[in-house]
Amino acid sequence: MLAAINLLLLLFLVVCAIVVARTKDLLSATIIFSAYSMVMSIIWQQLHSPDVAITEAAIGAGATSLLFLAAISRTGRHEE
Repeated sequence: MLAAINLLLLLFLVVCAIVVARTKDLLSATIIFSAYSMVMSIIWQQLHSPDVAITEAAIGAGATSLLFLAAISRTGRHEE
């Protein structure tokens, strides 16, 4: 059962990475990127590495997403 969940998480990571690379809306890309970081922190927790999981959640999903949102608010939302 746990192997199936891990496989679904890895599949979700691949789908998120492809969608982020292909989307033209920067706000959508930021939201998908933060979801990617949160799933990555779950995978780190599954690998029994809680320090890396907490860091990924705080920096990857938290601080980086806020910086991206601040940059998008000062620039345009859509890529040309």
